[in-house]
This record gives sequence, C-alpha cells and structure tokens, in this order.
Amino acid sequence: MSQSDPISDFLIRVKNAGCAGLEETRAPYSRIKEDIARILKEEGYIWNYEVDKSGRFPQLVVKTKLVNGTPVLTDLKRVSKPGRRHYVPVADIPRVRSGLGISILSTSRGVMSGAKARRENVGGELLALVW
Repeated sequence: MSQSDPISDFLIRVKNAGCAGLEETRAPYSRIKEDIARILKEEGYIWNYEVDKSGRFPQLVVKTKLVNGTPVLTDLKRVSKPGRRHYVPVADIPRVRSGLGISILSTSRGVMSGAKARRENVGGELLALVW
C-alpha cells in the first residue's frame, strides 16, 4: 500500500486511537515519526512510544493518553503537505489555541515544538498543529 503523506497518516492514527479509546496504536516506523512521537510525549499528549523491531519491518507503537475516558489529543491540523510545503520564520511560528496546543516544526536543528524553536531562535517547516 502506498501512502502519499505518511506523517499525516501517523498523526491521524494516533488521534483516531485516542477517540476510539484504544490503549495503543501501531504505525510503520520512520525517524521523523519517532521524533514527532517524542515531542508528543514531552508535551503530554501520549503516555509513551517504542520501536518494535520483532517483525519483518519495524513499527512505532504509541501508547495513547486518556484522562477519564477522554483523549488528551483532541484534534490536529497537518499544515505542510507533500504537495505544498509551508515554511515559517521564527517570528511567524503560530501559537496554537492561545498556548493550549503545540506546533511541530522540522528545523535545521531537528524536529522540535514551536516553543522550543522560539527559544532557540530558529524557523523551519511547519509540520502540524496539535491541540
């Protein structure tokens, strides 16, 4: 099966697993997906993640976070897509839901949250907005 946007597929899998009340979800592994999962864990949107290398192809296993049966990750928006990349300078990094959400950027210093990119004074490709 070919995917035109694997990052969007990964984010939607995590969101849908939370909405369905599932404890975990699996997605094909890539380094950028692992970096996004790391940011989601640091910001408190998921419990944990791990790389499962037991099968033929490695998979990323994400433990979704539910509070009183409600998913913590309620919605997201994929900004930069394969057909249209969206780059932002440090001054234009968006604040999501007045600081209640996060933006995820791919910068020259790696994948990081918008707040960290502002602290390090670096812009980059705006991958997604999560709240």
